[in-house]
Order: sequence, then structure tokens, then C-alpha cells
Amino acid sequence: MRRTAAQTRLLILDAAYGLFWRQGFLRVSMDEVAARAGITKRALYQHFRSKDALIAATLAYSSELALKRLLQFQRPVATGDELIESYFGQLREWAKKPKYSGGGFTRAVVELADLRGHPARAIARKHKSAVEKWLADELASTGAPSPEDRAREIMLLTEGAMALMLIHGDPDWANLARDAAKRLLRSRQAPTSTGGKAGS
Repeated sequence: MRRTAAQTRLLILDAAYGLFWRQGFLRVSMDEVAARAGITKRALYQHFRSKDALIAATLAYSSELALKRLLQFQRPVATGDELIESYFGQLREWAKKPKYSGGGFTRAVVELADLRGHPARAIARKHKSAVEKWLADELASTGAPSPEDRAREIMLLTEGAMALMLIHGDPDWANLARDAAKRLLRSRQAPTSTGGKAGS
């Protein structure tokens, strides 16, 4: 049965997604993507006019998948500690996988650091902003103070943990980030009042 254009495009994105995340965005050739997708190079270029266009489309596709996973991750949490425990626990499990290669969006921007106008960089920024907003919304639901500020700080811990887990091959960096995030939330809690004016 002949594939539709939409089916072929998805096949290409799946192939590119696997190759880019394992080997890097600049190292993978269009020939490799075509071979993995089981199509001709000519057919590949009919869907994506350049490798830059394919990288951008693959990052957008990856962002969609990643944000869907975040929504599936959601579960009822009563406290910020519970949210942090679950969030960094899943990050650690991800890093334990044999083919863990760090945060793909960060890696893409690093590889394209000298190409400031590359469309993939804007997609990476949009994705990171979406994750940050998700964190802020989740923190707000637990009653955490200044959730937008806390989300930005937790994003810093997340990025650091992902990079160090990749460098050292040790998923326990996620535990250190988790503990730091918990201390951060506790340090920002408003002090509990121990008294008031007489007769109040």
C-alpha cells in the first residue's frame, strides 16, 4: 500500500530523530537519514529542502513528543517536595538508559552556536520556555511562593544535572539536583507567624 505524503514525512522525522539524538545534528548526513527511513535521497529532499530545514522540523517534532510526556508525567501532588521528587526521579531514570545522550535541545544549540539565525535555535528556546511554564504551573498548584522564579531556578538545576550526568555517566547527579531544589523551595517559604498583636 502506497504511503501518503504525511506518512512519509513522519517516517523521515522518526528516522532523523533517532539519528540526530544518537550521533549529533551536524554529524548525520542526509544520505543516512534517507537510508534509515527507507526512501531515496531525492524523496527526502521533496519533503525537506535542506538539512537545516530537517533539523528544525525534527526539533519541533521532538518538542511535541517531550511536552506530551510531561503531561503524562503529571500526577496529583500535594507539596513542592513531592513534585521535585517525581520530576528529578524521572530525569534520573532517563539518564540511566544505555543510550542517554543528554538534553537534545541544548546539544542542538551548542552544535549550532555559531549560527545564531538557525531556525532550530528558536525552536529550542520555545521548548525550554514551555517546560519552564509547565514547571511554574505545577509549582503554583502546590502553593509554592513565586512559582515563576522557582521554575527558572529549577531549570538551571535541570540543565546542570543533564550536562553532568552526560559528562560523568552518573545518574546520581539528578539526586543532587533534586536535593538542591528541595532546599531552594524550603528557603523561599514565607516564615510562619508565631504570634500577633494582643487582642487580635
